[in-house]
Amino acid sequence: MNSVMLVDDHTVLRDGLRRCLEQAGFDVVADVGDGESALEIIADARPDVVLMDISMPGRDGIDVTRELRRLRPETGVVILTMFADEPTVRDALEAGAAAYLTKDCSASDIVSTVSQVAQGTPQGGDVARSYLKATSRAGLSSPLHLLTRREVEVLQLAARGASNGRIAMELFISEKTVKNHLEHVYTKFGVESRGQAVAKGVRLGLVRIS
Repeated sequence: MNSVMLVDDHTVLRDGLRRCLEQAGFDVVADVGDGESALEIIADARPDVVLMDISMPGRDGIDVTRELRRLRPETGVVILTMFADEPTVRDALEAGAAAYLTKDCSASDIVSTVSQVAQGTPQGGDVARSYLKATSRAGLSSPLHLLTRREVEVLQLAARGASNGRIAMELFISEKTVKNHLEHVYTKFGVESRGQAVAKGVRLGLVRIS
């Protein structure tokens, strides 16, 4: 029986993934809500596959993937995230991810991909490369796919009521860069204000009000 570790800060999603994978015959040996916790227990958990989110508290999933692959190269990493922009996919591939899925995929896609990676295929990131080719051909027109990872991070902080100055401090960027990111979001969403952008982000499941 192949073993899996879940790394995602959404408890409800982890619970759902656990049920899905266990019903498919996998042994879910651990589920954690942040990357640091995953790195702390990886040696003891020894999963065949890690199902990894990107946007989490502390270190992001790409950085954690890179470190995890260094600590335990025999473990395959499947990225499962809301981000589908090409730079993020490429960063994940370069960090050592074996496969890349977005959260609008089906349960059968997840089970099939985890199974392939657990069995040692695809090698060298073939799934991620195939994903890049497919998304390039498709043109990716939905807002989910158009927003970059940084734009979603800015929008999430805006949804929590943070000012441009606070967002800049949190993300270690300038206020002008924050403003530019927000303007890009407005354009991509077809809205005119921060409130409208946040509302649309919530409806699309990109951000949470907390």
